[in-house]
Amino acid sequence: MSLMPKYLNVNQIKPVLAWLLVLLGVGAVVLWIGPAQLIEPWLHIAPVALILALLLMVLSYVLRAVRIQRYFLDELRGQFWPTLKLSTWHILLNNFLPMRTGEISFPVLMQRYFALPATRTVPVLLWFRLLDLQAIVILGFIAVWGIFGAGTGLADGWLWPILILVPAPFLVYLARGRIRQFILRRPAGRWQSRFLASIDSLPNAPSHFLATLGWTWANWLVKLLTLAFLLKNLAPVTVAGALAGAIGGDLTTVLPIHAPGGFGTFEAGVVLALQPFNLPAPMLLSAAINLHLFLLGTSLLAGLLVMAIPQPKSPSL
Repeated sequence: MSLMPKYLNVNQIKPVLAWLLVLLGVGAVVLWIGPAQLIEPWLHIAPVALILALLLMVLSYVLRAVRIQRYFLDELRGQFWPTLKLSTWHILLNNFLPMRTGEISFPVLMQRYFALPATRTVPVLLWFRLLDLQAIVILGFIAVWGIFGAGTGLADGWLWPILILVPAPFLVYLARGRIRQFILRRPAGRWQSRFLASIDSLPNAPSHFLATLGWTWANWLVKLLTLAFLLKNLAPVTVAGALAGAIGGDLTTVLPIHAPGGFGTFEAGVVLALQPFNLPAPMLLSAAINLHLFLLGTSLLAGLLVMAIPQPKSPSL
């Protein structure tokens, strides 16, 4: 006989326990660093620089929404503001929920707002993530090359991800037609129609493919350069080092391993990327935590602001 009360569901308290552990860990780190040292870097950042960073982060949110709307142009024509709301909440949930569970919100919200089925939206989400990973890895290689130069072991270690991810989107795009023909040769049925719907949701024209690639790169350049700009104001590092730190932290939000709120994993990514600068551990952690708090703070602020945007009254089909 279980000693747990019948009304208490263990699965329901697991997220609460996870957040408690995360908050206890963050509290312990803050006490170790010292609240004064955590706050001190913000006192030396010019208000104009902070406002500029906030505005650029807002621009990155707009660019993500534009990527979605332009991709689903026929269904989302004239629906930019609801798309911005959807995209912002998707980012917010991704930032705060563990293990990439926030990704589920994208097909759910696309169904709720625009009546687009998961067979149409999930493949697009995977396509977006492939392009995101490509952009981050290439920018990461540029940052590492800027710090260590070509021919070093660390820079050369990025070559395999580069060789895989640079051509990957192009190969997927080129293989789309062949995969579609293969599916059409299979016996007709429910699964065939679902697979066809998924394949047909991928880019089907060079202009469609290049537009998605362009909006992806525009978003990541704005976001990562903004975080690098802020990180350079939080720690004494070079521009390439600040970019590497920003990429190290943000890369943890794309990978499957993601703690609640990204606490711990984000900071680890930033700290590992900044190891070559031999900064004191408290300074490294302070910069990583402050950068993370800025990222989460802007995400929360954006989520609150878009709440005023009304949902579409009727699906755009």
